[in-house]
Amino acid sequence: MVRLVDVCKTYDNGTRALKGVSLRIDDGEFVFLVGPSGSGKSTIIKLLTGEIRPSEGRVHVNGYSIGTLRARDVPFLRRTLGVIFQDFRLVEKKSVYENVAFAMRVVGASPREIRMRVPYVLDLVGLSHKARRRPYELSGGEQQRVAIARALINNPKVIIADEPTGNLDPARSLEIMTLLERINALGTTVLAVTHEKELVNRFAKRVVAIDGGRIISDRTGGYYQYEAVRN
Repeated sequence: MVRLVDVCKTYDNGTRALKGVSLRIDDGEFVFLVGPSGSGKSTIIKLLTGEIRPSEGRVHVNGYSIGTLRARDVPFLRRTLGVIFQDFRLVEKKSVYENVAFAMRVVGASPREIRMRVPYVLDLVGLSHKARRRPYELSGGEQQRVAIARALINNPKVIIADEPTGNLDPARSLEIMTLLERINALGTTVLAVTHEKELVNRFAKRVVAIDGGRIISDRTGGYYQYEAVRN
């Protein structure tokens, strides 16, 4: 479960990124987080992954309290999360299989566990036939599916997809979001951060809109009518 309670975040340069944000995402939900650049979306992601701490309020992620989280416990928090980035962040010298397997090795998985888990996840994202290819041999959509497989490989409770379709054409964007919907149907919580109105409108999901560091809308189905928040 993800929960933010009256969260404020002010950076060292004086920027007030969040101004009293409260948000609850229950296990198994699929939630779009939408809003313009500078609205506070990235700050929420950084809070959820333990990269930063709130200035005020409480942030709870999968049983961890971010405000009091010890540095040595941050890796354990992150093992409960799978994060997907806009720019894929694949290791170019490693094959598809090796990119995904590496994420298991860093958490101490045995060779046997890797041999069993990686083929299953590659099949889930439709890349079994590309296991030995290098990233540069794949399309953008295929590279993003590798990134999704890597995020899934350690069976996280929550997938955080940060603009996962930002570098893709509309057809590939729809393909990736449909895959995330399928993963959610298997029981994984999904938080998809995006600014693509047309894509969000294709899915009848919960949409949380943020602007000016405040949540301005939270409803299920469709997008939101954007009106800039002043101040």
